[in-house]
Amino acid sequence: MKNINPVKTAAWKQLNNHFLDIKNVHIKNLFHLDKNRFTNYSIIFNNEILVDFSKNRITEKTLQLLLCLAEECYVFDAIKSMFLGKLINKTENRSVLHIALRNKLDSKIIINNLDIMFSVKKELKKIKNFSNEIITGRWKGYTGKSISDVVNIGIGGSHLGPYMVTESLKAYKNHLNIHYLSNIDGTSIIEILKKVNLETTIFLIASKSFSTDETISNANYLKDQFFFKTNNLNYFSKHFFALCENTSSALNFGIDKKNIFKFWDWVGGRYSVWSASGLSVALSLGFHNFELLLYGAYSMDQHFLNEKLSTNIPVILALINIWYTNFFHTETEAIFPYDEYMHIFPEYLQQNFMESNGKSIDRNGKLVTWNTSPIIWGQSGTNGQHSFFQLLHQGTTLVPCDFIIPVLSHNPINNHHEKLLSNFLAQTRSLAFGNDYDIHKNEISNNFINKNKLYQYCEGNKPSNSIMLKKITPYSLGSLMALYEHKVFVQGIILNIFSFDQWGVELGKSVASDIYNNLLYNSFNKKYDSSTEGLLKTYKKWNNIL
Repeated sequence: MKNINPVKTAAWKQLNNHFLDIKNVHIKNLFHLDKNRFTNYSIIFNNEILVDFSKNRITEKTLQLLLCLAEECYVFDAIKSMFLGKLINKTENRSVLHIALRNKLDSKIIINNLDIMFSVKKELKKIKNFSNEIITGRWKGYTGKSISDVVNIGIGGSHLGPYMVTESLKAYKNHLNIHYLSNIDGTSIIEILKKVNLETTIFLIASKSFSTDETISNANYLKDQFFFKTNNLNYFSKHFFALCENTSSALNFGIDKKNIFKFWDWVGGRYSVWSASGLSVALSLGFHNFELLLYGAYSMDQHFLNEKLSTNIPVILALINIWYTNFFHTETEAIFPYDEYMHIFPEYLQQNFMESNGKSIDRNGKLVTWNTSPIIWGQSGTNGQHSFFQLLHQGTTLVPCDFIIPVLSHNPINNHHEKLLSNFLAQTRSLAFGNDYDIHKNEISNNFINKNKLYQYCEGNKPSNSIMLKKITPYSLGSLMALYEHKVFVQGIILNIFSFDQWGVELGKSVASDIYNNLLYNSFNKKYDSSTEGLLKTYKKWNNIL
């Protein structure tokens, strides 16, 4: 990949000048000038997903300049490099090949002179066979009973991805009860143990390195509880499984070799749901639906790889995001899925965006002078309309939003879905157009005496994207997830940062490890700041260990 400072490009400089011309232009005027704006600023993907980006503060010239920026930053070359398995994760010297996990082509993908697709297909077959064994009841627990519950033990991508997918696709769920354990807080593990019977529960330990502290601590506790209950080492293989790259550590933990589901160092944690880390998804939905999820992502991969930049959905959305974060200097971006099954989707995207692009050093090893990732937040359904939407409509902070809704509901009771869709449409329209903008602006400038009417003033001109799915299915969800993955990738390429490491996360882990060792042995070999030392002393005092 080329390491290009984006602010030094000709396009960036032209965008700066263009911003001065357009920054006060109202979305209402853009629609007035272009009667075909919806048609000109929307794209339909595979007759499954409609992306409407017409309610943005952009013109044709904005898009042309943003596309020039993408070309100057060699975005298309970077896309090809990822799909070819080049070592684009430079700081860890790895390829970035989550796209291989859902690859449906017969073509090879070569890493270190080996076709990785052979291993990918082998693991998929293993996932298929095992999930079928569990779902049909042929796999028995140590007392001869069929499995009723699955506990996925992971954190980060090994938790958020599978958890989000199983929640979003709950309409396709089978009889198995799926539980997700991530937090190291003992409350989480105790509450799950209240719900399950160890005789009919399997435990999936999902950790790429098989050394993630929260995950292994939780796994060790469950292992101890299982042995306390059964008092028999031979039963362990019927109930404990590893989803990891580090097979030797899994074996040392006591996992039977045949119970290890492997994924690879070229799979980032936040992209691991497509791999063996998604085993809980296959167990919850059945392997056929897991395959459809992969196929949906593959279809978006092919769009991303083959579509020209000007009609490439992830590219367009990435460029619009860069336009807001770096020219309007917005700091957040909100995601609002109008479907209760998708309530985890904003949280899932938080990791995808902020762990990927929350960086301040560019690929040249220099401090950036531009904005990288926005803060991602959001909530499902109409709930937010009765709380923080007030700020979106009348606050002083500009927040670009993505609104997501299915046309067909899995639960079409009475006229609820029509009301939900009405709210979806009303919010995007109100944010864009406000309420009688010209009249109210004139009233404010002339100190209009009707204060009650003045307080109702909503300027509008608040941007949003509308993403409409025909229905939330494994296929469409897979496509949507891949869309956002590729959007993040494009932003990282243009902003000249490495999107596939997370050294900031590692810092917190190392400091926590040092403090834990000091706490454990009741001695403090290291000098901390006064705040940290004060908090530690209070902890010890209230635990009567001073």
